[in-house]
Amino acid sequence: TAEQECLDRHVVCKSTQMKLQMARTDLCSVMQGRTAWPPKDGKSAKKKGGNISKAEKERLQREADEQRRREEEEARVIAEREEIERLERERIEQEKQEQLELKDRERREDELNELRHILDENHSAVTAWESECRDKAKWERYMRCDGSPDPTVQPEINSFISLWREDSEAQIQQVLENCSLTLQLTNELDFHLSKAPDPCVAQQYRETLLCLQSLIHCKLNQATEELLKFANSHSDIETGNMQTVLQDENITLCLWANLNKNPRFKGFRFEEVGLGFELPKPLAVHDIAVRILHTRYDHLSHLSERKQLQRRRSMMDAILTPPIESAAAVQDEKMEEVGGDEGESSKPVEEDSRSVRSESRKRSAVSVISSKEGRKSSSIKPLEGESQMEGITTALEADQNGCNLSPAEPVIDNADVHIVDLQQFTPLGGVFYFDVFHLPPQSHIIKGWEIRELLETGLQVFLYPTEQSRVQSSTSVRPDEHSSTAASFPVGVTVALPDSILFLEDPHVARWDPIGQHWRADCISEASYDTETRSISFKMDTFCAFTFLQESYANMPFQSWELRPLGQDSALFTITGALIEVSITVKGKQCMLHMEETKNLDHLVGKWMSPSELQKAMRRAGINIFVNEYSDKYVSINPKDPLIEHTVYEQMALMSSAVAFSWSRWNAQCGQEHLVLQACEQLERGPVAEEAWSLYLLGAQRNQHLKMKEHDDSFSPELAEGSEFHSTFLHMLRQDMSTEGQARVRQSHYLYTDTVQRLLCATRVLTYS
Repeated sequence: TAEQECLDRHVVCKSTQMKLQMARTDLCSVMQGRTAWPPKDGKSAKKKGGNISKAEKERLQREADEQRRREEEEARVIAEREEIERLERERIEQEKQEQLELKDRERREDELNELRHILDENHSAVTAWESECRDKAKWERYMRCDGSPDPTVQPEINSFISLWREDSEAQIQQVLENCSLTLQLTNELDFHLSKAPDPCVAQQYRETLLCLQSLIHCKLNQATEELLKFANSHSDIETGNMQTVLQDENITLCLWANLNKNPRFKGFRFEEVGLGFELPKPLAVHDIAVRILHTRYDHLSHLSERKQLQRRRSMMDAILTPPIESAAAVQDEKMEEVGGDEGESSKPVEEDSRSVRSESRKRSAVSVISSKEGRKSSSIKPLEGESQMEGITTALEADQNGCNLSPAEPVIDNADVHIVDLQQFTPLGGVFYFDVFHLPPQSHIIKGWEIRELLETGLQVFLYPTEQSRVQSSTSVRPDEHSSTAASFPVGVTVALPDSILFLEDPHVARWDPIGQHWRADCISEASYDTETRSISFKMDTFCAFTFLQESYANMPFQSWELRPLGQDSALFTITGALIEVSITVKGKQCMLHMEETKNLDHLVGKWMSPSELQKAMRRAGINIFVNEYSDKYVSINPKDPLIEHTVYEQMALMSSAVAFSWSRWNAQCGQEHLVLQACEQLERGPVAEEAWSLYLLGAQRNQHLKMKEHDDSFSPELAEGSEFHSTFLHMLRQDMSTEGQARVRQSHYLYTDTVQRLLCATRVLTYS
């Protein structure tokens, strides 16, 4: 170009001028008799320096200025040339970008339609398979001839409940067998409730479930009373008291009767089951019996969740209800104008309340980031003398009034920090019912006759004084001095933790409040945990049910994750949590858990299960890697758009037979609207080579293969060489896949794809890592 020729002429001129300048300098040096060596002394240097004339100095200055101007001109030309080259590169890149975007827009609709078609086909196939399985299970249940009722058939289950309630059989072995059968029925109802039936049917199932749970507890109390009636005939020779242990796969019953009444008695330990208690000194001389009933199931925690739901509804009603003064004014105006249309005026408020709740549910289903609402608790009137079974009956009545078991936002009373938030903590190991009863009258042998006093009151609870009873007694005319004295002696408990539970941290202890219907962390002192024996000891102010808690998200946020194919319809999903690493092998529609710490977890590790069964079993064992819509309140996360995230999980599941996926540290730095992860084709079993991974930037409108690598110093959205934009992650991955890899993807079974997708959606590794 003309500009290039001009630049070349400048360069030639500069070279020629430099040569002429050097020649001129040499000629002047020869003519003036100068040498190149430095002067021998300062005097000669001064002399030689003084020989330069003023004209010569001006000439040298002009030459220096001219040279500086030439250099500036040369730098300007070079800068202009570089700017022109930069603009040209940007223009070429812009044209290339526009071409890629145009190409992406042209095929966008086709790609989205293809993805939608694949997902719809899989979803329809899975739905049809699940419907077929339900019909098959229903038929098998109908054809079962083992004498057990169908809990979903109301006449059958009502007859079963009525007959068992009226049955006077109180022998412990028969009661345990009946309890085991009833627990199977409750598990069936839980399974049916998990399938989200119609509201009316679900309400019927919940009522039946609560009836069965209360009946189990009632029958266990009757069996306990029957055992205590014959305590003297089963007394121990050494201690003079009765102590016995009875257990099956669901229940462990430890019973101790104070027959000797030794005032120096301190406590007893049931060595075979690792349970023990310390008796308060004032109780050592009373006719009492102590029971520790360990149920490996939990029939109390859902009552606390129900109370939290009621508090949430009370809070919503308080927000939606207008102030009292303004409401009264409006009411007066309406009475003057209309004349008593109170019933009709209340309907819009109820409809607004329902609409607000509906909108709230919709927002929570779309977005994971829910707003933190203020907490407000409803006042609960104390019910004196309410027992565990009465609490279940109260919950049944509340359920009949319209409460449901749908998950609710955790609303905890801010004024009472001791109430356990069951969204933050998970009860593990079942429930330990720790009770003290009046010892029933024992038989006496008189002249060969066995005489026994029979009471119609049933098993009576011995009211050991508590702080509440002291407050109540202080308001009476004659305070009970014995209450005030005895309450200063706490009750000690020692429990060996169940072997089937993995506690990632030291467990917390919570006691059940039958009045408030929730778990509490107060009135528990001197708790100590022995890691070697896995036993915990603590003291409580009274006898009550207790359980052990673990933070639900102790293993979060995840440090890394990887989904690696193992063959056709098989993959290995590995999550490195904050405390432990968990691996799940997926094969078809089944999952199997792998862990390094497999001690006492043989019932869980290495067993094939469905995804839902695996989730329940892992949660019961204390291994939680699954999240819900409230988990972000308790875990530090990288918030992402939930719709984009869910779409990515669907496409990852489709490709998981031939493509490996992994965590990327850049995912935390790309904002909520974008996701970054690593992926590569992997057709062989074994770990993925480090250099094989590629980075992908995913968004709602565009997906691209990045040029940068995981270990680069800074993030760059520059597109990889030879890559293109795609509207779906599926087509983005397929463009570089081999023929064998694409064949694997096409042959993936819909049940395998659904299983992988369920695991990804349940863990949400792109947000919780």
